[in-house]
Amino acid sequence: MRWSFLAGLVACLALDSPGLAWAQAPGDGASQAPAPAPEEAPAPRTTVVRGKTPPPPESPERRDPTGAITVIDARERAGEARDTAELLVGSAGLAVQDSGGYGQSKSLVVRGAASNGVLVFLDGIPLNGAGGMADLSQVPAALVERFEVLRGGAGARYGSGGLGGAVNIITRAPGPNLRASGEVTYGSWDTVLGHVAATGPLLDGQALLLVHAGRSDGDFAYELDELPAVDGNPVTSELRARNDARGGGALLRYRRRLPGGSRMDALAELSLEDRAIPGTVQNPQSSGNQELGRLALGLRWSGSLGVAGQGSARGFFRRDGLEVTGSLPGAGGAQRHSVGGVELEGRRPFGDLHALTVTVATSAEDVTETQGAQEASWWRASVMAMDELRLLGGAVKVVPSMRVERVGPYWLLSPKLGASVALGGGFSLRANGGQSHRAPSFLELYIRQGTLLPNPGLKPERALYADAAVSWRSDSEVEEGASRWSATAGGFAAVYENLIAYELYPPLLARPYNFDAARVWGVELEGEARPLSWLSASTSYTWLRTQNRFGDPRFFGKDLPYRPRHKWVGRVRAGPEWLNARTEVLYQSSQFVNRTGSRSLPSRTLVSVGASSTFLHGPDLTLSVEVKNLLDARAYDFTGFPLPGRAAYVTLGVAVDREASGSREEPRAALASPSREAALGREASTPSVSPAPEEPDAALASSP
Repeated sequence: MRWSFLAGLVACLALDSPGLAWAQAPGDGASQAPAPAPEEAPAPRTTVVRGKTPPPPESPERRDPTGAITVIDARERAGEARDTAELLVGSAGLAVQDSGGYGQSKSLVVRGAASNGVLVFLDGIPLNGAGGMADLSQVPAALVERFEVLRGGAGARYGSGGLGGAVNIITRAPGPNLRASGEVTYGSWDTVLGHVAATGPLLDGQALLLVHAGRSDGDFAYELDELPAVDGNPVTSELRARNDARGGGALLRYRRRLPGGSRMDALAELSLEDRAIPGTVQNPQSSGNQELGRLALGLRWSGSLGVAGQGSARGFFRRDGLEVTGSLPGAGGAQRHSVGGVELEGRRPFGDLHALTVTVATSAEDVTETQGAQEASWWRASVMAMDELRLLGGAVKVVPSMRVERVGPYWLLSPKLGASVALGGGFSLRANGGQSHRAPSFLELYIRQGTLLPNPGLKPERALYADAAVSWRSDSEVEEGASRWSATAGGFAAVYENLIAYELYPPLLARPYNFDAARVWGVELEGEARPLSWLSASTSYTWLRTQNRFGDPRFFGKDLPYRPRHKWVGRVRAGPEWLNARTEVLYQSSQFVNRTGSRSLPSRTLVSVGASSTFLHGPDLTLSVEVKNLLDARAYDFTGFPLPGRAAYVTLGVAVDREASGSREEPRAALASPSREAALGREASTPSVSPAPEEPDAALASSP
């Protein structure tokens, strides 16, 4: 990355005042998603029993009341040497496409939708960039408090791009008490990760500052069969070189109560990364690096609108930098991508019968690329309305919603109808159906992005989808740590038209193409058991079937590439705080890497184990060890390169707390478990009164 860009990012971050930060849209251009949504300050955790306590206004259940939502609490995974993708991989309906170790590209596939059909947000700020995809490697786990994963069409609530779902990454929140913490990890391939954080009262509010950095050489040995079709062909020992990466950044958050009970939240986030480009097994590279940078700013106001109900106003701005160096096609150009937008939302309950939510949003984006002097801009605007109808005393809820949006030259209409029924005895039923779209971005249409080529012939994607599920949850109002059980079984189906997917364009490039049509259907199972306060277990299974309906006989009826049919994850954690152990098993079946089904990646079974001990208090000292891929199973990325084998890591964490005078903890509706299905049936009997003045959860923000 050019030093001028680095200096610009640092200057912008330094000038961003927590009390004055504002997300201003640039003069021309457009966005692909929403403004930020803040979350709660850490506080004593309590269990909220849906159906008796109204969900906070910004909770995922409120923003999509019938959606298939899983919430993953990253705080439950403290001390584990896991990156963001590894924390997400346990969610049902979701697969991670990994291209290496630390710092290498990682993206999501949700319910068969390609990575460019899954919206990813950082506190509501859209992260989808090059090719419409979001790279999870640029969001270190140190920033994360929890993930909110919505599976299924998200167009009605979150806008263009949400064919398969949406993921909001909630960052760590500032707290009212003085607290300093830090963590350092060292492990295989000279991997070193670390962060320091401080939070506490500041300027009549609360602030958090977190700084992180990491590096890894990443090189490891593997065996290569150059002629796999020939029986008995000898294998050769090779070294996966150019798997190194390094990066760092900072997160600044500030929140403050305003007169009248409203609240202001501000965010500034900086990320820089430099990673090597290895090429492919058949065409390895001896040089070439990809330099990435991101500056994200956000501001949000939320509060009461009196008799009109509740409201919020959001603004965001994000600027990305991309530069490919070395002797690679497309190297030498420094690309800059800017996105900004605003959103206004209001929600008004009408007695116990229904509550109406209306959102109006607009955004813009532009890109400049020095190579070839390419420039383009994009504009979008949308209006969304959602009603929550409560029938039979709240036991039945019907939720129609619709979004109308203009994206560049495209008009898009995304309706959805959802329903839920509380069946009693802890059982609930939910179902959804609708239509979602993804317009190709101008980057995909016209701009070359490093090793990604454009295709001006692309058409907008469309998805017709439906899903249904039955859930059971132990129905008891219990204190934190008591016995809890839950299970969910559901199915889904979708038809994609003009599906956009990237394919390798030898030797090192990739280009997007439209599939004429594709079908996707599958089953999702989730379960969790916490029989004792010191023992928990969770599992998820996904069966996914995809079928290319493109008329070309070479592709017709074939599975879509990069969609494994089976994925199962099981996890057990046992022990008290002073010494606990954990194990996790991930099985993922084989998957094709092209439309003809002539080449595939083998299945993988990965076993990880670890242990943690908080052996000292005041300050708190925690020592953790982690062994990934214990059986040294060999897995491969989409280029055919092997992924890392067995790896070991040691993590030391320290935290110092000091209660600030006059400060108070604010109550919050904490997650009852690290991963749970937020089926609406759980709170189908929720009264339509506005919740008491409690801090709202940060949730998936609407897409402008």
